[in-house]
Amino acid sequence: MTNRLSIRNFALIAHIDHGKSTLADRLIEESGALAKRDMREQFLDSMDVERERGITVKTQTVRLPMVWESNNYIFNLMDTPGHVDFSYEVSRALASCEGAFLIVDATQGVEAQTLANAWLALENNLEIVPVLNKIDLASADGDKVEEQLQQTLGFSKGNAVRLSAKTGEGLQDLLKAAVLRIPPPKQSEEKNTLQALLVDSWYDPYLGIMILVRVYAGTLKRGQKIRLVAGKTDASIERVGIFSPKPVSVESLQQGEIGFITTGIKSLAETQTGDTITLASKPTDMVLPGFRAIQPVVFCGLFPENAENFEALRDALAKLALNDSSFSREKESSPVLGLGFRCGFLGLLHLEIIIERLKREFDVEPVTTAPSVAYKIKRNNGTIVDLRSPADYPEPTQIEATLEPWIKATILLPHEGIGAVMQLCVELRGKQISLDTLDERAMLVYEMPLNEIIFDFHDRLKSISRGYASFDYEAIGFREGNMVKLAILINGEPVDALSCILHEARAVGRARTMCAKLKTLIPQQLFKVAIQGAIFGKIIARETVSALRKDVTAKCYGGDITRKRKLLEKQKKGKKRMRQIGKVNIPNSAFIAALKSDIS
Repeated sequence: MTNRLSIRNFALIAHIDHGKSTLADRLIEESGALAKRDMREQFLDSMDVERERGITVKTQTVRLPMVWESNNYIFNLMDTPGHVDFSYEVSRALASCEGAFLIVDATQGVEAQTLANAWLALENNLEIVPVLNKIDLASADGDKVEEQLQQTLGFSKGNAVRLSAKTGEGLQDLLKAAVLRIPPPKQSEEKNTLQALLVDSWYDPYLGIMILVRVYAGTLKRGQKIRLVAGKTDASIERVGIFSPKPVSVESLQQGEIGFITTGIKSLAETQTGDTITLASKPTDMVLPGFRAIQPVVFCGLFPENAENFEALRDALAKLALNDSSFSREKESSPVLGLGFRCGFLGLLHLEIIIERLKREFDVEPVTTAPSVAYKIKRNNGTIVDLRSPADYPEPTQIEATLEPWIKATILLPHEGIGAVMQLCVELRGKQISLDTLDERAMLVYEMPLNEIIFDFHDRLKSISRGYASFDYEAIGFREGNMVKLAILINGEPVDALSCILHEARAVGRARTMCAKLKTLIPQQLFKVAIQGAIFGKIIARETVSALRKDVTAKCYGGDITRKRKLLEKQKKGKKRMRQIGKVNIPNSAFIAALKSDIS
């Protein structure tokens, strides 16, 4: 039986690329959980896209046996993502731990996501141990970074652990901090019952639905009849195990331990993250607080390149949903692109990861419509409805107000880039909240509309700051905005796949750009093709694809000029009639090119 006082549950949190996964590798090696021949870099990053991009997308849990000063300890380590799109993964990990190691690159200093993750840990009342990583590099400046931690988060001087996750230097100091500074699990007040937190769930092709749990009271063991309180589901435990780091079966999970169980549950919908697991025969009266539900913030349509590939796309998305419950999907139909799905994502990076996985794992390359955010429409009758697709935008006479999501953005950057970044934020309708200076850096806080930052804000920020600025945001609710639906018309017919919702001030520029782009993509017809951008029926931009001229006078080798004129007049009347009754032949590739270039 595991002694509760020998357990340490902690998460590794940091800004992206500050060395969390590398440190996890060193801890796995130090514990001896894996033989050296089985080790590889970023061992806990299981997806190819994670390893190639050098980022963590999914929180991974590993149980490590550790020895310090001749005493045996159990470390339950949770390696979390560093990108803002996956902050939900971080919040789930922190809810099941007593402490966190806040890793900061000693060459880069405090970044925006460093602060965001530290604040998340503080909200969960965790013990935070700052760690200065990469001290082996010549450009590392530990003293300077430690001063930044003092100014931004109030850590006392000399409180940070200094190490190199690559070489292992300073690793023993980290183990000492884990034992002495991370508290063991608290003794539960619940007696003779079971109380466990459902941290995550996913589908395994061999073991079925796996449920990651943190036990707060009682014991989880095989054969028990359990109840998921929020899901109102009863099930029997078929297997109990831990990740060390590979799945290993154990007899039971005691109070304070983190592991997994498998049950007879067949649907992931029954396993809600944050749910409380208890005994069916003697349920607990105390429900664990859990954590907030996942809320997708970016929506776009996914369609197959060819109609016959719809089944493959549907099956691929269904299989992805078994391992990633953070994106939503529902069927959608487009007159141009056919049947597809309207999907919700945590951010643009999350969208890119899903598209990449569809290509790699399922050999499906979807057509992606322009991403947009979720709006709320307040109708004249007082009701408020969610709007996720431009195609569902109601008539203006039915709308009292349009509400758009806003975020609070935190930007850390060198002093010399303050002016350019402030100008960028103002251009995107941002409202400055504060400006603080931290030695050689500054921290800007702005309130901004979410739809203004989902496209190229991050790239523009990096460009004007020469790569030194970092950015993090959190949602702060909905506010009324002067939003309009921009419709693209081809010869007077609206094309829903190219429509979008945006602020009125940006509508003209966006319409002109899209019309000019389509002019280069739509092939010439035997008559002129009008490409127009319209708001509520009012044309605000136009381009024209010139007619493809057929040389009707080619057969005339001489004679009177009037003969040629008669043929030209006849052609002119024919083109006029075609323009009235003809349909524009637009290849699907033109729409695909327009949508792809619009996203990029």
